[in-house]
This record gives sequence, C-alpha cells and structure tokens, in this order.
Amino acid sequence: MGVSRGGHTTKIHTVVDGLGNPIYFQLSAGSVHDSKVATEVLSHVPLEQGCVVGDKAYGTKEIRDFITSHQATYIIPPKSNTVHPWACDWWVYKERHLVECFFNKLKHFRRIATRYDKLASSFLAFVYVASIFVLSK
Repeated sequence: MGVSRGGHTTKIHTVVDGLGNPIYFQLSAGSVHDSKVATEVLSHVPLEQGCVVGDKAYGTKEIRDFITSHQATYIIPPKSNTVHPWACDWWVYKERHLVECFFNKLKHFRRIATRYDKLASSFLAFVYVASIFVLSK
C-alpha cells in the first residue's frame, strides 16, 4: 500500500468483460500513472478478436500497439492535444460505464473505499471478496 501526504493511496486496476464482471485485478501505487500498468494488466487476459475500451489516459502509442499486436481493436478516444488523432467509435465507447459501475459497487464496501488494510495482499484479498459479493447479487 502506498503512503503519501494524502494518506493511503493505492489504485485498483481492473479488467471487466462485456457484462461488467471482473476478470483481473492488480494494485499499484497511487502516484503511478494508469498507462504505466496497462500493458501488464492486459497481458493477463485473452485479447484475441476482442475489443478494449478505455479512457483517454490509455491512449498512448505503446498501449495501442500492444492491443493491435494481439489482434484486438481499441476504442480509446484521443486526447485533445494529440498530433495525429485516430477515429473512435463513440457508440461502443459508451459501454465503458460498465467499469465505472463496477467500481461504484465496490466502493459500497467501506474497507475498500477507505483503504483500512496496511498490506497490499490483504487489501487485494478483500477486493476479491467484495467482488464475489457483488457478483452473487
């Protein structure tokens, strides 16, 4: 668990399927940018013939090349200052709310929202337990 001036800061990186069910979790320090962990997280799930939907933070060339090298497509909108913007299917991009809805369900568990755990392993274990509760509803 990362500790900064703001307290315990740990990011939960999650891959969810098309129905909003979690597939993979990974923790990182709160000061680490999302794009630094993305290829490692995506390497744990099968991407072949799939579609990866992400926000603008995941629009780096490295991540887009990683996705296309696995015969998958990406739906990531380009940042406003991108030199060579690419096309984005906004209709499919709207499905990204499934990830946000999943995190909203996880935040109902106070232990996750306030990060009471001191060890990353116990925090990740409770993320798994909370996910089981969310899926069983």
